Amino acid sequence: MRVWVNLSMLAYQRRNWPEALAAAQAAQASSAARRDAFFDSLGRVRAGLAYAVLGDRQAARRSLGFAQETFTKATERERPRWTAFYGPAELDHLAAIVHHHSGSFSHAEAMAHRALAKIPRTFRRNRALATAQLAHAQLHQGDVEQATTTAAHVFTIMDDAPLPGRMRTLIGDFHRDLFALAPSTVYAREWADRMRAEWSRV
Repeated sequence: MRVWVNLSMLAYQRRNWPEALAAAQAAQASSAARRDAFFDSLGRVRAGLAYAVLGDRQAARRSLGFAQETFTKATERERPRWTAFYGPAELDHLAAIVHHHSGSFSHAEAMAHRALAKIPRTFRRNRALATAQLAHAQLHQGDVEQATTTAAHVFTIMDDAPLPGRMRTLIGDFHRDLFALAPSTVYAREWADRMRAEWSRV
């Protein structure tokens, strides 16, 4: 289970969507997933992410729905340490990503808010990633001012620490989408100035 989940995550980060889906499906078919709803949920949400970016919205939402449902059936028990990352906050965060790639931006915003309400403030990286996802959802609903304010908050959360690669990619995607959707707004210009200052610092 751990191998398939890690392969799915790595393929997703490399934007190899078919491989991400194949690995997620293998995770779903594993004996661990058949025995434990927790692992079943984890495999299903990884499949939902892959379906979403592959453009199969129906399959993405179905996989996400099953992931959320089976997670509620998972009993409290001792599991391997590597599974500690997967809990209600992470599931909400991943749901925000699935909804975003499926074009359901209001649902993506709601799930990002839910994730942030559950992520401890000491988990800076997790909060910054969920905040970046929230900014994307706001931007694609046309709320440019709020989106740029939210995105700038990522740098505040990280408190001048270097941004990890995945976060830099998210911020870069936000920058690209902002200038594709609202290039002439004052908020876009202010964001560009903030980006230059932050990028020169790191």
